[in-house]
Amino acid sequence: MPQASTKLRLAALVALVVGSMVGGGIFSLPQNMAASASAGAILIGWAITAVGMLTLAFVFQSLAVRKPELDAGVYAYAKAGFGDYMGFSSAWGYWISAWIGNVSYFVLLFSTLGYFFPIFGEGNTPAAIIGASLLLWAVHFLVLRGIREAAFINLVTTVAKIVPLLLFVVLTAIAFQLEVFTADFWGRGNLELGSVLDQVRNMMLVTVWVFIGIEGASVYSARAESRADVGKATVIGFLGVLLLLVMVNVLSMGILSQAELAGLKNPSMAGVLQQVVGPWGAALIGIGLIVSLLGALLSWTLLCAEILFVGARDQTMPNFLKKENAKHAPVNALWLSNGLIQLFLIVTLFNDATYLKLLYLATSMILLPYFWSAAYAVLLAVRGETYEGQPGARRKDLLIGLIAVIYAVWLVYAGGVQYVLLSALLYAPGALFFAKARREQGQAVFTRVEQLIFLAVLTGAGIAAYSLYAGFLSL
Repeated sequence: MPQASTKLRLAALVALVVGSMVGGGIFSLPQNMAASASAGAILIGWAITAVGMLTLAFVFQSLAVRKPELDAGVYAYAKAGFGDYMGFSSAWGYWISAWIGNVSYFVLLFSTLGYFFPIFGEGNTPAAIIGASLLLWAVHFLVLRGIREAAFINLVTTVAKIVPLLLFVVLTAIAFQLEVFTADFWGRGNLELGSVLDQVRNMMLVTVWVFIGIEGASVYSARAESRADVGKATVIGFLGVLLLLVMVNVLSMGILSQAELAGLKNPSMAGVLQQVVGPWGAALIGIGLIVSLLGALLSWTLLCAEILFVGARDQTMPNFLKKENAKHAPVNALWLSNGLIQLFLIVTLFNDATYLKLLYLATSMILLPYFWSAAYAVLLAVRGETYEGQPGARRKDLLIGLIAVIYAVWLVYAGGVQYVLLSALLYAPGALFFAKARREQGQAVFTRVEQLIFLAVLTGAGIAAYSLYAGFLSL
């Protein structure tokens, strides 16, 4: 048993929570939000996100305390509450979200390099894809040799992220113009944005993307000096990140109009700061993001493989994915993850898939794990499981879980039918892995209910495949 002195205190837990959420997404936030919403709609969207994501944070914190034995990742909650196929699908969706997120990081990285070297364009030119591919396999072979995420890399990338962000907030606050922010506040002068409800709906996937990692706090609960600190760290970290995101987003809208922000190249924070202080501002943001993304790519490459590896160890995934080399790197899980990243990098070349489109797709894939986690929290509260003699806590957690479920359903609606269908297309092949894992255990593949669920997924995948072929859908 670790001594108290080696346990994580509140400040360390807050740092871990913040570090897991602040990635590359914030650097492109001004353009990503302005592409689909005006200032008024954006404020409404952030208010909805604040409530919804905070309830999700409470869900993960509560489940970590009440079900400490379910420590295999967020998919363990879906598996415990709703059966093997739902558990597998949550793991599969979380894994796909992670590696598509990596593809978007590669596109964003080379889009940023495009500021210094125009040959890289928006990150999806032939030169950018070749550069991204070389970097992908360099990281792959580093991980195979046993190079794990180091404290030094974490320190450098954290400084690279936070310093430019704080400087951006200070400089844009000084230059903020209220008349720019309030001009066409509800977007009525731009018919392409649609109604305020449409604007709010269209921006929601971006807000989820910048908070992916909020579930990471529960991972550290066993290492906390006090279990109560986990909940405090989750709330403090979430509120801190929320404040930072809203400030970056809102202050940008007082520098450039919605149309000007929407037309910026990503990382759009660079374009905003350039407007305030000149070219050195854009260079500062660009360099900070490049260093940050290089560190993130290493940790997310490890995460992609870890999801499959842990799933194989508890028999959710097929056995071949738990193979390790002499350096204890999960070999087959790495090859599968990075092979698919390479395939999607090539797809971005021919499909003109931008960072924003990849962001939407990655986010839509993580909605299922979030939904089932919230639903499991509701299930525990309804049954009264782990709430013996705690009627007040039971009522509170039931309310929080229900709000989180409603928020997750709202996000699916906000993403729209396009991303529901594209998600089905990516979920459907997972059945082959699920079937292999079940047969290795000598069990029937599907229950009767699971057969119906898989049939619905297969139907959606068929519609998506035809729509892509006919040109009705695109990445």
